[in-house]
Amino acid sequence: MLSTEVFMSSRGQWRYRAVVMACTLMMSAIVPTAHAEGDGNSPERPDPHVALDRTLTRIGFGSCAEGGKEQTIWEAVLGAKPELFLFLGDNIYGDTRDMAVLRAKYAEFAKQPGFAKLRDTTPLAVTWDDHDFGEDDAGGDYPQKEASRQVFFDFWGEPADSPRRERDGVYASYVFGPPGKRVQVILLDLRYNRTPLVKPEPGVRNYRSWALARYTKGLEVPGPYARNPDPKATMLGERQWQWLERQLETPADVRLIGSSVQVLADFPGWEGWSLFAHDQQRLIELIRRTRANGVVFLSGDMHYAELSKLEVNVPYPLWDLTSSGLTEVWPVPTPNANRVSDVIREPNFGLVDIDWQGAGTTVTLSVVDQSGTRRIEKRLSLAELSAKP
Repeated sequence: MLSTEVFMSSRGQWRYRAVVMACTLMMSAIVPTAHAEGDGNSPERPDPHVALDRTLTRIGFGSCAEGGKEQTIWEAVLGAKPELFLFLGDNIYGDTRDMAVLRAKYAEFAKQPGFAKLRDTTPLAVTWDDHDFGEDDAGGDYPQKEASRQVFFDFWGEPADSPRRERDGVYASYVFGPPGKRVQVILLDLRYNRTPLVKPEPGVRNYRSWALARYTKGLEVPGPYARNPDPKATMLGERQWQWLERQLETPADVRLIGSSVQVLADFPGWEGWSLFAHDQQRLIELIRRTRANGVVFLSGDMHYAELSKLEVNVPYPLWDLTSSGLTEVWPVPTPNANRVSDVIREPNFGLVDIDWQGAGTTVTLSVVDQSGTRRIEKRLSLAELSAKP
């Protein structure tokens, strides 16, 4: 993340089931992570979770926790009593190619008293972002991604036989509760297969000086990245796209899609779906084509919190609640034409409250600060989150 003292480094520092048996025999040399899950010849195993039988009414989430800092936010998180807590990435700041260092950072996080109490008392679901994946703004070219994936699964207690361990990434999907009160949580992996980011051609501008000048004047400061115009550029990779389509075809009433970076922010110049316009449109079209009602995006990464809304060329109004960070704060203003809330620039976490009332069910999206005060709050009717017949 761009430092307020020095505009010198990048953001953040600035920042598999096997196919049919015949195919398995013919391709026995292929490692497990290259196998295709859900090939249509055998049922796709659900991702395991201890709370799948629970009816959820309150889900918490957060991102961006520096393990070496005092983490005072957990008292407010525990006080909110979420029935499930989602970690959306940058859960530690590993920033390394040395897996011993990465394990040590996880061990440091595990010693945080508030996190330890949350882990002991509250079901969790987790994905990663760049800093726990491995390096600032890293993508599919990060050379230690498979080793890091195993460290991630081991720390977070993913069962050895989980289908999640067989995929090209850490993406997962869970369906909680009975029919009529089903909450689907989809956690995407935006790192393992992501195409490299694009920067403007050298010489277009001296970004550091330009950004500092704008910040000094109190102006919004876009990040250093440009949109990738290549239609083949991807956030997810094709296997994850096919998997996501199957998940969106699964019956659910409320669908919370956890994205480590913002989905709907209108080109802040930092990492986000807006940098991959083809993928962003593909995501919206997939929601439309699968008639996946009840979608709400939850995101992190930015070191501030805000609420974004998109209501043009979408099947129904889409919302993206960004909560970041649990410890990290970013005071520099960034542009977002889809912003519909204040920007909260202090430690925070997010809440999703569901009041199950049949056709009158409501979903309330909130951002909560360290004192337990709700700083952003938006109540939505579940009926709003559906395409018109």
